[in-house]
Amino acid sequence: MKNVTFPSTGHYTWFQRTRLTPASFILSGIPGLEVAHIWISLPFCSMYLATVLANCGILYLSHLEESLPRLMYYFLALLSFTDIVQCTSIVLKMLCIFRFNLKEISFTGCLVQIFFLHTFTGMESWVLMLMALDCYVAICYPLHYATILTNSVITKAGFLPFLRGMILIIPFTLLTKCLPYCKGNIISHTYCDYMPVAKLSCGNVKVDAISGLMVALLTGGFDILCITVSYTMILWAVGSLSSAEAQQKALSTCTAHICAMVITYIPAFFTFFTHQFGSHTIPHSVHIFVANVYLLLPPTLNPIVYGIKTKQIQEEVIKLFLNKRSLKKETKVNPNVMRGKYFHS
Repeated sequence: MKNVTFPSTGHYTWFQRTRLTPASFILSGIPGLEVAHIWISLPFCSMYLATVLANCGILYLSHLEESLPRLMYYFLALLSFTDIVQCTSIVLKMLCIFRFNLKEISFTGCLVQIFFLHTFTGMESWVLMLMALDCYVAICYPLHYATILTNSVITKAGFLPFLRGMILIIPFTLLTKCLPYCKGNIISHTYCDYMPVAKLSCGNVKVDAISGLMVALLTGGFDILCITVSYTMILWAVGSLSSAEAQQKALSTCTAHICAMVITYIPAFFTFFTHQFGSHTIPHSVHIFVANVYLLLPPTLNPIVYGIKTKQIQEEVIKLFLNKRSLKKETKVNPNVMRGKYFHS
């Protein structure tokens, strides 16, 4: 990218912006820990493989096993799909940086990564909000559950995060594309995110930070508000139950969802607020490491949490392994079993 000097007023013509757009960016990884990149890649690679395998297992069980409740299948399938796409959008490039020192990413590729990252992060938050509303309806209106959460309502609720992503994230990404970049093309991160990229522009970073904050409030802020209201009503309804056993049984239906929210939102809050306000007090390497853990930890642990806390999933996993084991024993004792099943003499 040629060094071109323009007025420092921050107002550029379309031609000037085009000349100040880099062909590619360089992702530096985790600053200060370059020597340890290859070792850092090992746990990240293991977490990614565990994420893909566990969430594909959830998709498989949810799709094939009819004994799972309809809404549980729908929400878990949507959450697993979101986690797989979100992880894949950043981890593959991250591993290329750590393992093979391939740090260059095209300008278009960077924009695509920003779009997928924020769209599917927002989708995950939306799914958690839907699960909170599901718990609220199941506990507060159990007799009207089937009439409130109809197939039409569920389908529309599942489509809305895509629509929200189109309305908010596409303009957000186009804003990044239109920024003039005059501070180099080296991003001190393992993936393209809005604020690290915006800091390379010639414009006012405060304006970019405010726009990022507004998008975050319209996505995560709205979802968290709905979750808070739902659980406030749930606690109110549970508190009105007469017996402690009934209260415990009602709250146990939300245990997995509460664990998933803790796993997701605590690292998310830390990452977001350090980006916005704590960049000068927290070491940059710590911030980047936590940002990577934030994107990998929830997708890795969500299927484990729901597998442990959901009785139907436990039963289906045990049934699946028992069926495979019994089939192996049967085939070992009588090899003609499988032959007779598929071939007729």
